Amino acid sequence: MTWNPATGCTKVSQGCKHCYAERLAKRLQAMGVKRYQNGFEVTLHEDALEIPLRWKQPRIVFVNSMSDLFHEKIPLEFIQRVFDTMARCPQHTFQILTKRSQRMRELANDLTWTPNIWMGVSVEDARVTQRIYDLQAIPAAVRFLSCEPLIGPLDNLPLDGIHWVIVGGESGPSARPIKPEWVDSILLQCRELGIAFFFKQWGGVRKDLTGRDLHGRTYDEMPLMGEPTFCNVYQNPSRQYQGEKAKGKAI
Repeated sequence: MTWNPATGCTKVSQGCKHCYAERLAKRLQAMGVKRYQNGFEVTLHEDALEIPLRWKQPRIVFVNSMSDLFHEKIPLEFIQRVFDTMARCPQHTFQILTKRSQRMRELANDLTWTPNIWMGVSVEDARVTQRIYDLQAIPAAVRFLSCEPLIGPLDNLPLDGIHWVIVGGESGPSARPIKPEWVDSILLQCRELGIAFFFKQWGGVRKDLTGRDLHGRTYDEMPLMGEPTFCNVYQNPSRQYQGEKAKGKAI
């Protein structure tokens, strides 16, 4: 489930180069959808602020899939109202993802971090790893990385206090390639620390053809509310990973 109390954004790094949300917003604008009458300009939707209160059954909710909640044009007061709605919906799990980690960190003490709020940062290559340090300073129950689109190697990631890592290749027109060794490196780092690993896709122009199998299986791991998911799976996860890889198997 997605929830967009704000829409629209601006590019801040190479991960934004082929933004799917921008393409979709312009398409919806052309179709005459009211919420996207401003195209991809940052727009606040007051009438959407309390939508999650209507959902009685527990849901996993991705917040602002069509924007960045910590965009400079979104006032602190509006962000606080978004957090207030999330706090009033303990039955749901809210996942927020930002590329504006510095502002997130600056505003963190002015926000209420209830246990159902998961906070993540996008880390597409080594040029933006500072976002991880900002995330580590946030008092969220679950902190996660979205290495998507993965456009470069991410070796020796600072993963202390990180509970979940999502990896995926870029998809759509002009998609940049992802290398298997980049994915393997992140998987190994997660295994060494017992961090949940989710492989979303290989991507490409036709992501439906490339799929999401990695070493003959899929990875759909999720964190368990702030506790590492796989810390007790193997006594030595790094050695187990290398052994299985040498045998052509997957863990």
